Amino acid sequence: MTSYEVPVYNYVARMVGDRTLAEDLTQEIFLRVHHGIAGFSLRCRFTTWVFQIAKNRVLDELRARDRRPETDPLDSVPTLEVVDPPPERVELVDAVWKAVAGLNPDLKMALLLRDVVGLAYAEIADSLEITLATVKWRIYKAREEVQFALEVDGLADTATAAARADERS
Repeated sequence: MTSYEVPVYNYVARMVGDRTLAEDLTQEIFLRVHHGIAGFSLRCRFTTWVFQIAKNRVLDELRARDRRPETDPLDSVPTLEVVDPPPERVELVDAVWKAVAGLNPDLKMALLLRDVVGLAYAEIADSLEITLATVKWRIYKAREEVQFALEVDGLADTATAAARADERS
């Protein structure tokens, strides 16, 4: 199960925007996995099942947060670290994560499970308990909204150039 800790933590941290809370939720998720392992059936992949548990716990937390005032700023979310990144790259990465943070939870979950965790579309559909078509639409819509946010910030050209540079390397 240790191979799942980092992907689950990263997913939870990006969903809730708070490192300490993400650590607590990740522990709770793995306690639920541990207690529920006897009931795990082979109807789905283990990864799918773990992320179903993570999704449900994150949604519970987000609903509870809506009922209480927010105390921790989004600035506590870990930033992606790149060795000696150029300043424009740092600005772009920050803008992308800011745009991702602004997505609604449904879009954010699908996008994070695909682009951060690396799950296949079918696994995302099973984890989120939605259709494959819905997964594809949510990821498309999330990427579109992130791109729009970058355009608003004047960083769309920088993002396109960075994506092309990444493809070449």
